Amino acid sequence: MELLAAAFSAACAVDHDSSTSESDTRDSAAGHLPGSESSSTPGNGTTPEECPALTDSPTTLTEALQMIHPIPADSWRNLIEQIGLLYQEYRDKSTLQEIETRRQQDAEIQGNSDGSQVGEDAGEEEEEEEGEEEELASPPERRALPQICLLSNPHSRFNLWQDLPEIQSSGVLDILQPEEIKLQEAMFELVTSEASYYKSLNLLVSHFMENERLKKILHPSEAHILFSNVLDVMAVSERFLLELEHRMEENIVISDVCDIVYHYAADHFSVYITYVSNQTYQERTYKQLLQEKAAFRELIAQLELDPKCKGLPFSSFLILPFQRITRLKLLVQNILKRVEERSEREGTALDAHKELEMVVKACNEGVRKMSRTEQMISIQKKMEFKIKSVPIISHSRWLLKQGELQQMSGPKTSRTLRTKKLFREIYLFLFNDLLVICRQIPGDKYQVFDSAPRGLLRVEELEDQGQTLANVFILRLLENADDREATYMLKASSQSEMKRWMTSLAPNRRTKFVSFTSRLLDCPQVQCVHPYVAQQPDELTLELADILNILEKTEDGWIFGERLHDQERGWFPSSMTEEILNPKIRSQNLKECFRVHKMEDPQRSQNKDRRKLGSRNRQ
Repeated sequence: MELLAAAFSAACAVDHDSSTSESDTRDSAAGHLPGSESSSTPGNGTTPEECPALTDSPTTLTEALQMIHPIPADSWRNLIEQIGLLYQEYRDKSTLQEIETRRQQDAEIQGNSDGSQVGEDAGEEEEEEEGEEEELASPPERRALPQICLLSNPHSRFNLWQDLPEIQSSGVLDILQPEEIKLQEAMFELVTSEASYYKSLNLLVSHFMENERLKKILHPSEAHILFSNVLDVMAVSERFLLELEHRMEENIVISDVCDIVYHYAADHFSVYITYVSNQTYQERTYKQLLQEKAAFRELIAQLELDPKCKGLPFSSFLILPFQRITRLKLLVQNILKRVEERSEREGTALDAHKELEMVVKACNEGVRKMSRTEQMISIQKKMEFKIKSVPIISHSRWLLKQGELQQMSGPKTSRTLRTKKLFREIYLFLFNDLLVICRQIPGDKYQVFDSAPRGLLRVEELEDQGQTLANVFILRLLENADDREATYMLKASSQSEMKRWMTSLAPNRRTKFVSFTSRLLDCPQVQCVHPYVAQQPDELTLELADILNILEKTEDGWIFGERLHDQERGWFPSSMTEEILNPKIRSQNLKECFRVHKMEDPQRSQNKDRRKLGSRNRQ
C-alpha cells in the first residue's frame, strides 16, 4: 500500500514554479480527455470512435485530470436527491460494512502469511503477466476494492464514486492509481453522507419540530430545550453541503474537500457546541415529557409510525448533530490516511482534523460540564467530615469512580482467616485530583475519615493467597489528611473491579500489555462489533467499528483500552468487541493513527497560510 501511495505521489509530482509546465497545462486543458493505449483494447467498453478524447497521452497524471470535464450540475443534484437513506441508516450501513471489510482484510493477510512468502516485486511481475486476462474485467472492479459500500439500498442508483455514469464513461478509472480511487471514494462518502445527514435534519424540523399539534402541547421553554438551536445547525449543514456540491461540480475527479471542512470547522461549527452542550437537559426534558404528558407521548408515537421515519425513534433524530460531528472527524481521518504524505492535501486534511478535534472536544466538555456540576453538588451534600473539611465543589474537579470496597481490619499479627469481621465496608469517592475515603452512614450519608491528593496514591496487587484474600490490593497514601503515610488493604468484589480500581487510582502504572510511558509498534487490538454505552465514569462508550489498543484485560470479561482515533481510555465488556489477530493489520492501524495525530512540522506551518489562500481562490 505504501508503494502504491509512493508511486501515485511520484506520478502527481509537477513543478508548479516552472513557467513551461504551466504553459503545457493550460494548453492541455483546452484539449480532450486523454487515455492510455490499453483504453482501445476489447473489454473496456470504449473505442476511439466512441470517445475521441482518448487519443492523446498527457505529459503527467495531473495534466490528465485537469483535462476532464466538470460533472454536470443537474447530474450531481439528481444524485443527491436520490439518496434514499436517512443518516441513521447510512451511518449504520457504513460502519457495519467497515467492520466486515476489516475482517476480510485480516483474513486475507493472515492467509497470505500462512502460505508461501512472495515479494512485492514478484507480485508486480505476476500482475503484469496476467494483465491481458485482467483487461477482461471492468476497470472499477479491477482497480480498487472500496472499504465502505455507500448508499447501498434499493432506492439509490449509485453505490460509489466510481459507479457514477460520468466516471465510468470518462475513462478516468484507467488513469488513476488504486490508492487515488480509494481517496476519491473517501471524499465522496463525506459529501454524500452530509447530504443524508441534511435530509434527516430536515425531517426532524419539518416532521417533528414544526408539527402544529406538537407546538400546542409543548410550552415554549420545553420546545426550546428539546430542539435547542437545531435550525442553526441545519442552516450550517445546508451551506456546507452546497459548497461541497460546488466542489463536486468543478471536476468529476474531486480535487479536495478538507479545505472546505477546515473553513466550516473553524468558522461555523460552533453551532454544534451549543446544541450538544444542551444534551443533558434535552434528555431530561424528553424523559419528563414522556412520563408527565400523555398527549406528548401519544403524538410522538404516532409521528414515529410515519413511513418517512422508517421505523426510527424520535430520540435518534435528536442526537443527529452529536453523531455527525464525531463521524465527520472520522471521515476526515479516512481521507488523511489515503492522501500522499507531505503533500498539500495532507496538510489541509491535518488542519481540518485538528479543527474538528477542537470542536468535538468542546462538545464533550460542554456535556460533561453540565452534568458534573450537578453531580458535585449532590456529592457535597451527602458528605459529613470526621476530619478537617475538604471543599469538594470545584470547576476543575470531577468524579472518576465511586463505590464500595472492603477494608481488612486489625493488625497483621492478629489476622486469621476464621475471623468473622476480617473485612469492613468502606466507600471511596475518587476525583480527578482527590481521593476521599468514607464510611456509609444512615440517611444516605457518607462520613469522611481520610483523604489524599490523587497524585500521592500508589497501588500494589497482592499475590494469590487463597479465596478469602482473592481480589485484594494494597493502597498507599503517601500523604493523607493527617500529613502522614497510610496504608489500606482493600478487597474488591471481582477481579475486574479490582483492576478497575487500581487503574483509576494509579493511572500511570505499567499494565499487562503495554507501558503507559511508551508506545509499542504492536500490542493487542480489538474492534467494536456491538455498540456500548458507558454505565460508570471509568467506562468507555463504544461505537461500531472503533479500534482500540488493549492495555489491560481481566479473566471475567472486561478490557481496559485506548481508542485509536481520539486516545480516550476506559473499561468495556470484551463481549462488545472482537480481537484483531493479524499483526500486520494491527501495525497498519497504529501507523495510520500516528500519522493522523502527528505534530505539525515547521514546513507544514509555513505553508498553512499559502494553502488557505489557495483554497479561497479555488472557491
